[in-house]
Amino acid sequence: MQFKSTRGKVAGKGFVDTLLMGLADDGGLMVPERIPAVTDQTLASWRGLDYISLFLEIFALYVGDDIPREDLRAMAERSYGRFRDPQVTPLVRVKDGLHVLELFHGPTFAFKDVALQFMGELYSYVAQRQGEIIHILGATSGDTGAAAIEGVRGKEGIRICILHPHQKVSRVQELQMTTVDDANVLNLSVKGNFDDCQRVIKELFADLDFKSGHHLRAINSINFLRILAQTVYYFYAYLRLDEQARAGKVDFSVPSGNFGNIFSGYLAKRMGLPVHKLIIATNENNILEQFVKTGVYRSGDFRSTHSPSMDIQVASNFERYLYYLTGEDAVKTAAYMQTFHKDGEIVIEGEELAQVQRDFAALGVGNARCLETIADFKTQHDYLLDPHSACGVAAAEACGGTGETVITFATAHPAKFDEAIKLCEIEQEIPEPIQELFAKSQHQVVVDYDKAFIVRQLEAFYNGVNLVGGTEAHE
Repeated sequence: MQFKSTRGKVAGKGFVDTLLMGLADDGGLMVPERIPAVTDQTLASWRGLDYISLFLEIFALYVGDDIPREDLRAMAERSYGRFRDPQVTPLVRVKDGLHVLELFHGPTFAFKDVALQFMGELYSYVAQRQGEIIHILGATSGDTGAAAIEGVRGKEGIRICILHPHQKVSRVQELQMTTVDDANVLNLSVKGNFDDCQRVIKELFADLDFKSGHHLRAINSINFLRILAQTVYYFYAYLRLDEQARAGKVDFSVPSGNFGNIFSGYLAKRMGLPVHKLIIATNENNILEQFVKTGVYRSGDFRSTHSPSMDIQVASNFERYLYYLTGEDAVKTAAYMQTFHKDGEIVIEGEELAQVQRDFAALGVGNARCLETIADFKTQHDYLLDPHSACGVAAAEACGGTGETVITFATAHPAKFDEAIKLCEIEQEIPEPIQELFAKSQHQVVVDYDKAFIVRQLEAFYNGVNLVGGTEAHE
């Protein structure tokens, strides 16, 4: 399997080269040169596979000869052996027609663990195989940072720096990142929002001299590995349904801010998974809902919500979808993105908009409705949702509409967002690993949203120098 850029100037890259490139050198996003087809016969042969076995079958379609299968299996076993449930992502039937796919059984209690535990293992494998130092650089709206740090902390040959928006993530999300005291980890708490953090990251990856000179590698979902690893659990969820549920129409309702998790479902559907509708659940930062309903992709005013991991106005993976929407037209995709960077919006019309609305439904869930959903779901079904998962349930109830089966994703454990749960007057039992965080000291550097200053912090870190200069927070 070879990979290419959505903007057409990078092609013929293998799986490992694609992993290491992250953002394509022409500023686009890497996609497979062809999407492998999964037939009904293949799906039938996969029923009954455990998670790791299914993971290997799907990855084999993309990895080719780059990594021996036995090495992939060993990495997958180390990654998913750390999950608290042996099914990795168990499917729970909550009521007739509604299932919840629990994606929060990894070490940091969020769906990002599913991809990032494996990515940490793979980066370590590649660093050892190629004898190179890897500098991982990423931005997070909350969960990616903790999962990425957990995946690579203490690993030889890897340093990781994560930017997160200062005081705009939940307390537990912040503690999971900043209580890590390993020498290969740097946390920068940026006085701004997630889009500010992400903008710095994308600009640094687009600076090819800086990227190559510092061996930068990506952990955000701009990296295709993240997309592929998340695609596995769409297949797993579908195959776990009983025969009657599989026989009808199956929708997926997915909390999504950066368009990565929902794009993984779009990839699964294009591969051949019989998905009827992909439902995008967002919050009051509802750029994706606006796009699906009107064809206008335009960032608006940033709003802080009870679901901070979706407090995003510019979705990194949107370009991948544009590429397929245009019929894999790299020139048209690049022109659309140039228009967005110049004018701040893209307008999709006519048949392209009709295709968007065939592919997706969407709902932006307000703060009040989010809390109401948490409270109602707990009362009616004795199931506690975190605020992001509650947006997914609200969107499923509003947009499902097939009268058959909806699988909605529980993307985080509710203990990560106890502030919102308490607003619903619900007391929950906090898992011990999360309770322990509150007794630990924090290690982060609070910095202004200043790209030049952030770059100086990074260069010092990569050179093994203890440069503070901002406000070093040890609480």
